[in-house]
Amino acid sequence: MSGHVHLIDSTLSLLAHGYAWAPDLRRAHDGAPLVHTRLMGRHAVLLHGPDAVALFYDEGRIQRHDALPPQVVDTLFGRGAVHTLDGARHRGRKQMLVSQLMAPDGIGGLTARVENGWREAAAGWEDRSVVLFDEVAALLAGAVCDWAGLPVPDDAAREIAEDCVAMVDGFATAGPRHVRARRARQRQEQGLMAAVDRIRAEAEREDRRPAASGTVAQTVALHREADGTLLVPHTAAVELLNIIRPTVAVTWYVTFAAHALHRHPAQRDHLRTDGPGYALAFAQEVRRFYPFVPFIGGLAAQDLSYAGDRIPAGTLVLLDVYGQHHDPELWERPYHFDPARFLGHEPGRGELIPQGGGDARTGHRCPGEDITLALLGTLSPALARLDLAVPQQDLSIPLSRIPTRPRSGFVMGVESRPERHHGRQMVGGGRR
Repeated sequence: MSGHVHLIDSTLSLLAHGYAWAPDLRRAHDGAPLVHTRLMGRHAVLLHGPDAVALFYDEGRIQRHDALPPQVVDTLFGRGAVHTLDGARHRGRKQMLVSQLMAPDGIGGLTARVENGWREAAAGWEDRSVVLFDEVAALLAGAVCDWAGLPVPDDAAREIAEDCVAMVDGFATAGPRHVRARRARQRQEQGLMAAVDRIRAEAEREDRRPAASGTVAQTVALHREADGTLLVPHTAAVELLNIIRPTVAVTWYVTFAAHALHRHPAQRDHLRTDGPGYALAFAQEVRRFYPFVPFIGGLAAQDLSYAGDRIPAGTLVLLDVYGQHHDPELWERPYHFDPARFLGHEPGRGELIPQGGGDARTGHRCPGEDITLALLGTLSPALARLDLAVPQQDLSIPLSRIPTRPRSGFVMGVESRPERHHGRQMVGGGRR
Protein backbone atom coordinates (compact mmCIF):
# COMPACT_ATOMS: atom_id res chain seq x y z
CA MET A 1 0.00 0.00 0.00
CA SER A 2 1.26 3.47 -0.80
CA GLY A 3 0.19 6.94 0.29
CA HIS A 4 0.08 6.20 4.04
CA VAL A 5 0.33 9.92 4.74
CA HIS A 6 -3.34 10.26 3.79
CA LEU A 7 -4.56 7.69 6.34
CA ILE A 8 -6.94 8.99 8.98
CA ASP A 9 -5.47 9.04 12.48
CA SER A 10 -7.40 6.63 14.74
CA THR A 11 -6.12 7.85 18.12
CA LEU A 12 -9.33 9.63 19.14
CA SER A 13 -11.42 6.70 17.91
CA LEU A 14 -9.34 4.31 20.02
CA LEU A 15 -9.77 6.48 23.10
CA ALA A 16 -13.52 6.68 22.52
CA HIS A 17 -14.23 3.04 21.65
CA GLY A 18 -11.65 1.09 23.66
CA TYR A 19 -11.92 -2.65 23.10
CA ALA A 20 -14.35 -2.18 20.22
CA TRP A 21 -11.86 -0.06 18.25
CA ALA A 22 -9.95 -2.87 16.53
CA PRO A 23 -13.01 -5.00 15.64
CA ASP A 24 -14.82 -1.89 14.36
CA LEU A 25 -11.80 -0.90 12.25
CA ARG A 26 -11.62 -4.34 10.69
CA ARG A 27 -15.37 -4.37 10.10
CA ALA A 28 -15.07 -1.07 8.26
CA HIS A 29 -12.52 -2.78 5.98
CA ASP A 30 -14.66 -5.88 5.33
CA GLY A 31 -12.83 -8.00 7.92
CA ALA A 32 -9.44 -7.73 6.24
CA PRO A 33 -6.59 -9.58 8.06
CA LEU A 34 -4.44 -6.41 7.72
CA VAL A 35 -5.67 -2.83 8.02
CA HIS A 36 -3.54 0.31 7.66
CA THR A 37 -4.19 3.25 9.99
CA ARG A 38 -2.37 5.89 12.01
CA LEU A 39 -1.98 6.19 15.79
CA MET A 40 -0.56 9.33 17.38
CA GLY A 41 0.52 10.41 13.89
CA ARG A 42 2.42 7.18 13.27
CA HIS A 43 1.80 4.67 10.49
CA ALA A 44 0.35 1.50 12.01
CA VAL A 45 -1.09 -1.79 10.77
CA LEU A 46 -3.64 -3.90 12.59
CA LEU A 47 -3.20 -7.66 12.15
CA HIS A 48 -5.73 -10.35 13.00
CA GLY A 49 -5.82 -14.14 13.23
CA PRO A 50 -3.55 -17.12 14.03
CA ASP A 51 -1.28 -16.49 11.03
CA ALA A 52 -0.80 -12.94 12.29
CA VAL A 53 0.17 -14.32 15.70
CA ALA A 54 2.92 -16.40 14.09
CA LEU A 55 4.26 -13.30 12.33
CA PHE A 56 4.00 -11.08 15.39
CA TYR A 57 6.00 -13.43 17.61
CA ASP A 58 8.82 -13.93 15.09
CA GLU A 59 11.64 -11.92 16.71
CA GLY A 60 13.43 -11.57 13.40
CA ARG A 61 10.46 -9.73 11.92
CA ILE A 62 8.81 -7.92 14.85
CA GLN A 63 10.81 -6.20 17.60
CA ARG A 64 9.75 -4.80 20.99
CA HIS A 65 12.50 -2.23 21.54
CA ASP A 66 11.06 1.28 21.11
CA ALA A 67 7.65 -0.18 20.21
CA LEU A 68 5.80 0.76 23.39
CA PRO A 69 4.83 4.39 24.03
CA PRO A 70 6.81 5.94 26.93
CA GLN A 71 3.64 6.42 28.97
CA VAL A 72 3.01 2.66 28.86
CA VAL A 73 6.59 1.77 29.80
CA ASP A 74 6.62 4.30 32.64
CA THR A 75 3.45 2.94 34.21
CA LEU A 76 2.88 -0.70 33.28
CA PHE A 77 6.27 -2.32 32.58
CA GLY A 78 9.04 -0.01 33.82
CA ARG A 79 12.21 1.23 32.15
CA GLY A 80 14.56 -1.58 31.13
CA ALA A 81 11.95 -4.33 31.62
CA VAL A 82 12.22 -7.64 29.81
CA HIS A 83 9.16 -6.68 27.74
CA THR A 84 11.21 -3.98 25.98
CA LEU A 85 14.19 -6.18 25.05
CA ASP A 86 15.01 -8.25 21.97
CA GLY A 87 17.50 -10.93 21.00
CA ALA A 88 20.07 -12.36 23.42
CA ARG A 89 19.35 -9.81 26.15
CA HIS A 90 15.67 -10.75 26.11
CA ARG A 91 16.39 -14.48 26.15
CA GLY A 92 18.82 -14.21 29.08
CA ARG A 93 16.48 -12.10 31.17
CA LYS A 94 13.50 -14.24 30.21
CA GLN A 95 15.28 -17.42 31.30
CA MET A 96 15.91 -15.90 34.70
CA LEU A 97 12.19 -15.17 35.11
CA VAL A 98 11.04 -18.47 33.62
CA SER A 99 13.22 -20.44 36.05
CA GLN A 100 11.06 -19.09 38.86
CA LEU A 101 7.64 -18.42 37.35
CA MET A 102 7.17 -21.61 35.37
CA ALA A 103 8.66 -24.10 37.82
CA PRO A 104 5.88 -26.47 39.00
CA ASP A 105 7.06 -26.24 42.62
CA GLY A 106 7.11 -22.47 42.35
CA ILE A 107 3.56 -22.27 41.05
CA GLY A 108 2.40 -24.72 43.70
CA GLY A 109 3.96 -22.66 46.45
CA LEU A 110 2.18 -19.52 45.31
CA THR A 111 -1.13 -21.30 44.82
CA ALA A 112 -0.96 -22.81 48.32
CA ARG A 113 -0.40 -19.38 49.84
CA VAL A 114 -3.36 -17.98 47.90
CA GLU A 115 -5.59 -20.88 48.99
CA ASN A 116 -4.70 -20.36 52.64
CA GLY A 117 -5.24 -16.63 52.36
CA TRP A 118 -8.59 -17.15 50.64
CA ARG A 119 -9.88 -19.40 53.44
CA GLU A 120 -8.91 -16.86 56.08
CA ALA A 121 -10.35 -13.94 54.13
CA ALA A 122 -13.62 -15.69 53.23
CA ALA A 123 -14.27 -16.46 56.88
CA GLY A 124 -14.29 -12.71 57.49
CA TRP A 125 -16.78 -12.00 54.69
CA GLU A 126 -19.71 -13.66 56.43
CA ASP A 127 -22.81 -11.50 56.83
CA ARG A 128 -21.16 -8.31 55.57
CA SER A 129 -20.50 -6.69 52.22
CA VAL A 130 -17.07 -6.51 50.60
CA VAL A 131 -15.82 -5.48 47.17
CA LEU A 132 -14.39 -8.67 45.73
CA PHE A 133 -11.96 -6.84 43.45
CA ASP A 134 -10.32 -5.04 46.39
CA GLU A 135 -10.19 -8.12 48.61
CA VAL A 136 -8.64 -10.37 45.96
CA ALA A 137 -6.05 -7.74 45.03
CA ALA A 138 -4.86 -7.50 48.65
CA LEU A 139 -4.86 -11.30 48.99
CA LEU A 140 -2.76 -11.80 45.85
CA ALA A 141 -0.35 -9.01 46.76
CA GLY A 142 0.38 -10.53 50.17
CA ALA A 143 0.70 -14.05 48.76
CA VAL A 144 3.04 -13.17 45.88
CA CYS A 145 5.29 -11.02 48.08
CA ASP A 146 5.61 -13.82 50.63
CA TRP A 147 6.27 -16.37 47.86
CA ALA A 148 8.91 -14.10 46.32
CA GLY A 149 10.77 -13.83 49.62
CA LEU A 150 9.52 -10.33 50.42
CA PRO A 151 6.93 -10.97 53.15
CA VAL A 152 4.87 -7.94 54.15
CA PRO A 153 2.22 -7.31 56.85
CA ASP A 154 -1.44 -7.21 55.83
CA ASP A 155 -1.70 -3.43 55.79
CA ALA A 156 1.36 -3.17 53.52
CA ALA A 157 -0.07 -5.86 51.22
CA ARG A 158 -3.18 -3.75 50.74
CA GLU A 159 -1.05 -0.70 49.89
CA ILE A 160 1.01 -2.74 47.40
CA ALA A 161 -2.22 -4.04 45.86
CA GLU A 162 -3.59 -0.52 45.47
CA ASP A 163 -0.39 0.61 43.74
CA CYS A 164 -0.29 -2.40 41.40
CA VAL A 165 -3.94 -1.87 40.49
CA ALA A 166 -3.20 1.82 39.83
CA MET A 167 -0.34 0.88 37.47
CA VAL A 168 -2.58 -1.37 35.40
CA ASP A 169 -5.55 0.98 35.57
CA GLY A 170 -3.62 4.03 34.39
CA PHE A 171 -1.35 2.72 31.63
CA ALA A 172 -3.72 3.41 28.71
CA THR A 173 -5.05 6.81 29.62
CA ALA A 174 -4.08 10.38 30.44
CA GLY A 175 -5.10 12.56 33.34
CA PRO A 176 -5.49 11.57 37.00
CA ARG A 177 -5.41 7.80 36.39
CA HIS A 178 -2.08 8.10 34.59
CA VAL A 179 -0.60 10.35 37.28
CA ARG A 180 -1.64 7.86 39.97
CA ALA A 181 -0.03 5.04 37.98
CA ARG A 182 3.31 6.86 37.70
CA ARG A 183 3.37 7.70 41.42
CA ALA A 184 2.44 4.14 42.34
CA ARG A 185 5.28 2.72 40.25
CA GLN A 186 7.79 5.15 41.75
CA ARG A 187 6.76 4.15 45.29
CA GLN A 188 7.03 0.44 44.63
CA GLU A 189 10.28 0.67 42.68
CA GLN A 190 11.91 2.61 45.53
CA GLY A 191 10.88 0.00 48.08
CA LEU A 192 12.09 -2.87 45.90
CA MET A 193 15.41 -1.16 45.17
CA ALA A 194 15.99 -1.07 48.92
CA ALA A 195 15.14 -4.79 49.12
CA VAL A 196 17.60 -5.54 46.29
CA ASP A 197 20.34 -3.64 48.14
CA ARG A 198 19.65 -5.63 51.33
CA ILE A 199 19.79 -8.96 49.50
CA ARG A 200 23.05 -8.06 47.80
CA ALA A 201 24.63 -6.82 51.04
CA GLU A 202 23.68 -10.08 52.74
CA ALA A 203 25.07 -12.13 49.85
CA GLU A 204 28.31 -10.15 49.95
CA ARG A 205 28.69 -10.71 53.67
CA GLU A 206 28.22 -14.43 53.18
CA ASP A 207 30.41 -14.37 50.03
CA ARG A 208 28.03 -16.53 48.08
CA ARG A 209 26.22 -16.72 44.79
CA PRO A 210 22.47 -17.38 44.59
CA ALA A 211 21.55 -20.98 45.34
CA ALA A 212 19.38 -22.88 42.90
CA SER A 213 16.74 -23.03 45.64
CA GLY A 214 16.92 -19.32 46.43
CA THR A 215 13.86 -17.12 46.60
CA VAL A 216 12.53 -15.22 43.62
CA ALA A 217 13.82 -12.00 45.12
CA GLN A 218 17.32 -13.48 45.54
CA THR A 219 17.31 -14.84 42.00
CA VAL A 220 16.46 -11.45 40.51
CA ALA A 221 18.69 -9.39 42.82
CA LEU A 222 21.73 -11.60 42.17
CA HIS A 223 21.11 -12.26 38.48
CA ARG A 224 24.00 -11.42 36.16
CA GLU A 225 23.59 -10.44 32.53
CA ALA A 226 25.55 -12.11 29.74
CA ASP A 227 28.49 -9.74 30.32
CA GLY A 228 28.70 -10.83 33.98
CA THR A 229 27.33 -7.63 35.49
CA LEU A 230 24.54 -7.46 38.03
CA LEU A 231 21.36 -5.73 37.01
CA VAL A 232 21.39 -2.12 38.12
CA PRO A 233 19.22 -1.88 41.28
CA HIS A 234 16.46 -0.03 39.45
CA THR A 235 16.22 -2.69 36.73
CA ALA A 236 16.20 -5.47 39.34
CA ALA A 237 13.36 -3.65 41.11
CA VAL A 238 11.50 -3.31 37.81
CA GLU A 239 11.73 -7.05 37.17
CA LEU A 240 10.59 -7.90 40.70
CA LEU A 241 7.65 -5.59 40.22
CA ASN A 242 6.97 -7.33 36.90
CA ILE A 243 6.39 -10.49 38.92
CA ILE A 244 4.29 -8.88 41.65
CA ARG A 245 2.15 -6.58 39.47
CA PRO A 246 0.95 -9.22 36.96
CA THR A 247 0.06 -11.56 39.81
CA VAL A 248 -2.07 -8.85 41.39
CA ALA A 249 -3.58 -8.23 37.94
CA VAL A 250 -5.14 -11.72 38.09
CA THR A 251 -7.67 -9.85 40.26
CA TRP A 252 -9.36 -8.72 37.04
CA TYR A 253 -9.89 -12.30 35.93
CA VAL A 254 -11.12 -13.46 39.35
CA THR A 255 -13.67 -10.64 39.36
CA PHE A 256 -14.73 -11.61 35.84
CA ALA A 257 -15.08 -15.21 37.09
CA ALA A 258 -17.45 -14.01 39.81
CA HIS A 259 -19.37 -12.06 37.18
CA ALA A 260 -19.68 -15.20 35.04
CA LEU A 261 -20.90 -17.28 37.99
CA HIS A 262 -23.49 -14.63 38.82
CA ARG A 263 -24.70 -14.42 35.21
CA HIS A 264 -24.58 -18.19 34.66
CA PRO A 265 -25.50 -19.90 37.97
CA ALA A 266 -25.36 -23.38 36.42
CA GLN A 267 -21.59 -22.99 36.21
CA ARG A 268 -21.39 -23.13 40.00
CA ASP A 269 -22.41 -26.79 40.10
CA HIS A 270 -19.96 -27.69 37.35
CA LEU A 271 -17.10 -26.06 39.26
CA ARG A 272 -18.16 -27.74 42.49
CA THR A 273 -18.39 -31.26 41.10
CA ASP A 274 -16.59 -31.63 37.75
CA GLY A 275 -13.02 -31.45 39.00
CA PRO A 276 -9.82 -29.70 37.90
CA GLY A 277 -10.41 -30.31 34.20
CA TYR A 278 -13.56 -28.23 34.24
CA ALA A 279 -11.93 -25.56 36.41
CA LEU A 280 -9.19 -25.19 33.79
CA ALA A 281 -11.75 -24.98 30.97
CA PHE A 282 -13.65 -22.34 32.95
CA ALA A 283 -10.44 -20.36 33.47
CA GLN A 284 -9.66 -20.48 29.75
CA GLU A 285 -13.16 -19.30 28.85
CA VAL A 286 -12.95 -16.40 31.30
CA ARG A 287 -9.69 -15.36 29.63
CA ARG A 288 -11.27 -15.65 26.17
CA PHE A 289 -14.67 -14.13 26.81
CA TYR A 290 -13.93 -11.16 29.06
CA PRO A 291 -12.02 -8.04 27.91
CA PHE A 292 -8.58 -7.52 29.37
CA VAL A 293 -5.89 -6.94 26.70
CA PRO A 294 -7.29 -5.11 23.63
CA PHE A 295 -4.21 -5.54 21.42
CA ILE A 296 -0.40 -5.89 21.60
CA GLY A 297 2.16 -3.73 19.82
CA GLY A 298 5.56 -4.18 18.17
CA LEU A 299 7.64 -2.67 15.36
CA ALA A 300 8.40 -4.13 11.95
CA ALA A 301 12.11 -4.96 12.15
CA GLN A 302 12.40 -5.04 8.35
CA ASP A 303 10.21 -4.59 5.29
CA LEU A 304 7.54 -7.28 5.55
CA SER A 305 4.81 -8.74 3.41
CA TYR A 306 1.59 -10.08 4.93
CA ALA A 307 -1.75 -11.02 3.36
CA GLY A 308 -0.51 -9.69 0.04
CA ASP A 309 0.27 -6.27 1.48
CA ARG A 310 3.49 -4.47 2.36
CA ILE A 311 4.54 -3.43 5.88
CA PRO A 312 7.50 -1.02 5.73
CA ALA A 313 10.28 -1.37 8.32
CA GLY A 314 9.58 0.70 11.42
CA THR A 315 5.80 0.46 11.09
CA LEU A 316 3.87 0.06 14.34
CA VAL A 317 2.34 -3.43 14.21
CA LEU A 318 -0.72 -4.13 16.36
CA LEU A 319 -2.02 -7.63 17.00
CA ASP A 320 -5.78 -7.70 17.59
CA VAL A 321 -6.45 -9.71 20.77
CA TYR A 322 -10.01 -8.88 21.82
CA GLY A 323 -11.27 -9.15 18.24
CA GLN A 324 -9.59 -12.51 17.74
CA HIS A 325 -11.22 -13.90 20.87
CA HIS A 326 -14.65 -12.91 19.54
CA ASP A 327 -14.22 -13.83 15.87
CA PRO A 328 -17.07 -16.14 14.71
CA GLU A 329 -14.71 -17.68 12.15
CA LEU A 330 -12.49 -18.90 14.99
CA TRP A 331 -15.02 -19.54 17.78
CA GLU A 332 -18.51 -20.98 17.63
CA ARG A 333 -20.97 -18.52 19.24
CA PRO A 334 -18.12 -16.27 20.41
CA TYR A 335 -20.34 -14.02 22.54
CA HIS A 336 -21.74 -17.00 24.43
CA PHE A 337 -19.91 -17.93 27.66
CA ASP A 338 -19.24 -21.67 27.34
CA PRO A 339 -16.32 -23.35 29.16
CA ALA A 340 -17.23 -26.64 27.47
CA ARG A 341 -15.49 -25.37 24.31
CA PHE A 342 -12.19 -26.05 26.11
CA LEU A 343 -13.02 -29.47 27.56
CA GLY A 344 -10.59 -31.90 25.98
CA HIS A 345 -9.21 -29.10 23.81
CA GLU A 346 -5.89 -27.44 24.52
CA PRO A 347 -5.89 -24.11 22.66
CA GLY A 348 -3.01 -23.60 20.27
CA ARG A 349 -0.33 -20.96 20.75
CA GLY A 350 -1.88 -18.80 18.05
CA GLU A 351 -5.49 -19.37 19.06
CA LEU A 352 -6.07 -18.12 22.62
CA ILE A 353 -3.72 -15.18 23.26
CA PRO A 354 -4.82 -13.10 26.27
CA GLN A 355 -1.21 -13.18 27.49
CA GLY A 356 0.46 -13.32 24.10
CA GLY A 357 1.31 -16.04 21.60
CA GLY A 358 4.33 -18.14 20.76
CA ASP A 359 6.59 -19.87 23.30
CA ALA A 360 6.53 -18.52 26.84
CA ARG A 361 9.98 -19.92 27.61
CA THR A 362 11.87 -18.21 24.80
CA GLY A 363 9.57 -15.64 23.22
CA HIS A 364 7.46 -12.71 24.38
CA ARG A 365 4.48 -14.73 25.62
CA CYS A 366 3.92 -13.90 29.29
CA PRO A 367 5.86 -16.35 31.51
CA GLY A 368 3.23 -15.87 34.20
CA GLU A 369 0.45 -17.41 32.11
CA ASP A 370 0.67 -20.73 33.96
CA ILE A 371 0.38 -18.84 37.25
CA THR A 372 -2.71 -17.05 35.97
CA LEU A 373 -4.34 -20.34 35.01
CA ALA A 374 -3.38 -21.99 38.31
CA LEU A 375 -4.76 -19.13 40.40
CA LEU A 376 -7.91 -18.73 38.36
CA GLY A 377 -8.44 -22.49 38.28
CA THR A 378 -8.14 -22.51 42.08
CA LEU A 379 -10.15 -19.42 43.00
CA SER A 380 -13.05 -20.00 40.58
CA PRO A 381 -14.14 -23.25 42.32
CA ALA A 382 -13.52 -21.55 45.68
CA LEU A 383 -15.94 -18.81 44.64
CA ALA A 384 -18.46 -21.41 43.46
CA ARG A 385 -18.38 -23.15 46.85
CA LEU A 386 -19.34 -19.97 48.73
CA ASP A 387 -22.97 -19.11 49.44
CA LEU A 388 -22.76 -15.64 47.96
CA ALA A 389 -25.15 -12.80 48.65
CA VAL A 390 -24.90 -10.40 45.71
CA PRO A 391 -26.88 -7.17 46.24
CA GLN A 392 -28.28 -5.02 43.46
CA GLN A 393 -25.41 -3.11 41.85
CA ASP A 394 -23.98 -1.92 38.54
CA LEU A 395 -22.24 -4.97 37.08
CA SER A 396 -21.94 -3.53 33.58
CA ILE A 397 -18.52 -3.80 31.93
CA PRO A 398 -17.83 -0.72 29.78
CA LEU A 399 -15.89 -1.60 26.63
CA SER A 400 -14.88 2.04 26.16
CA ARG A 401 -12.61 1.83 29.23
CA ILE A 402 -9.18 0.16 29.08
CA PRO A 403 -8.66 -1.81 31.24
CA THR A 404 -12.25 -2.50 32.14
CA ARG A 405 -14.03 -4.42 34.88
CA PRO A 406 -17.51 -4.55 36.44
CA ARG A 407 -18.26 -0.98 37.49
CA SER A 408 -19.07 -1.97 41.07
CA GLY A 409 -15.99 -4.16 41.52
CA PHE A 410 -18.48 -6.94 42.41
CA VAL A 411 -19.98 -6.22 45.81
CA MET A 412 -20.84 -9.40 47.68
CA GLY A 413 -21.15 -11.07 51.02
CA VAL A 414 -21.01 -14.66 52.26
CA GLU A 415 -24.11 -16.04 53.93
CA SER A 416 -23.19 -17.82 57.16
CA ARG A 417 -23.99 -21.50 57.52
CA PRO A 418 -25.22 -22.72 60.92
CA GLU A 419 -22.77 -25.64 60.91
CA ARG A 420 -19.87 -23.14 60.89
CA HIS A 421 -20.79 -21.78 64.31
CA HIS A 422 -19.40 -23.44 67.42
CA GLY A 423 -21.79 -25.63 69.31
CA ARG A 424 -24.34 -25.91 66.50
CA GLN A 425 -25.01 -28.77 64.12
CA MET A 426 -26.99 -28.95 60.92
CA VAL A 427 -28.63 -32.21 59.91
CA GLY A 428 -28.44 -33.10 56.24
CA GLY A 429 -25.55 -30.83 55.23
CA GLY A 430 -25.26 -27.21 54.22
CA ARG A 431 -27.23 -25.19 51.71
CA ARG A 432 -26.16 -25.41 48.05
